[in-house]
Amino acid sequence: MPRTSFLRLNLPPNHQLRQFSPSAVKRLLLEPNWLRLALRLRGSVIPAILPEVLFCVAFGVLISAADIYIVNLHWPVLGSLIPSIVLGLLLVFRTNTAYERFWEGRRQWGNIINASRNLTRLMWTAIDEQTAADRQGKIKAVNLVGAFAIATKQHLRHETFVELQPFLAPHEYQELQSVQNVPLRIALWIESYLHQQHRCGQLSLYQLTYMDELLVLLVDALGSCERILKTPIPLAYAIHLKQLLLLYCLLLPFQLVDDLGWLTGPMVGLIAFTLFGVEEIGIEIENPFGRDLNDLPLDAICITMQQNIHDLISTPAPHQSSLDDVVIPHDHDHYSS
Repeated sequence: MPRTSFLRLNLPPNHQLRQFSPSAVKRLLLEPNWLRLALRLRGSVIPAILPEVLFCVAFGVLISAADIYIVNLHWPVLGSLIPSIVLGLLLVFRTNTAYERFWEGRRQWGNIINASRNLTRLMWTAIDEQTAADRQGKIKAVNLVGAFAIATKQHLRHETFVELQPFLAPHEYQELQSVQNVPLRIALWIESYLHQQHRCGQLSLYQLTYMDELLVLLVDALGSCERILKTPIPLAYAIHLKQLLLLYCLLLPFQLVDDLGWLTGPMVGLIAFTLFGVEEIGIEIENPFGRDLNDLPLDAICITMQQNIHDLISTPAPHQSSLDDVVIPHDHDHYSS
């Protein structure tokens, strides 16, 4: 955005730009977060692309020296070998594809959050407590919903499941050590608990059906995240794009050296920074489930879900007699169709 546009966006209504004093303009330019963000290294792709950029700068300086002291290396015809519009379209496609994967991952985790909240809320209010053992069983089942989210996070990261230990009995935790898909096993435990409560008369058929639907949403979201994780960008495409970027940046000095001289190296470095930076952004966000700063904040999401479950458990469950109409979300025709 041009600087004048930024200033106008920060003006009060019907306020003229000429009424700004020099100190006010200076304050707007130096204090906003956008300037600190533009100069920030942590979370940027600069460390990842710095070797390529420095290599292109050094190559540009070498071409400048050879052109000045040895032989004329100004070959503008090389600019037609890789059309800029072709390279730009490839980069746009690469970045858009990566962002679609990032956004799909965020959408699926949003589904996990919403389905978990609805499922735990209905479990806590719909299932009656006759004894202290019933309450402890319900608390354990509600915690299993939060454990499903943690297990999904660690499953997508290919990490060990140590975080699950506080939510499971020793024999359950030991059982998970030999399970290939831990979140799926936890979903099976939740479903077994719900069907057990239905057999005991604590859940009606309609309540059980709707809770099963929410559990299906959780498993579907898990499958969608696995699809993103196990379907990377084709390697041949990534290699070809990297080769074209490198070739384009290495041909630039021959086109610019006659006009820029010793400034050829810095200019090539600036262009390489732009191109390699866009490509690296796509690489970082194409797998949104890792621990990089640009990945999804899965740890924070799971902590929030655990806090929500803790707040739910600390709330006394209403009496069962007042819940029959509340927890039935659909009419009979919906399930018979």
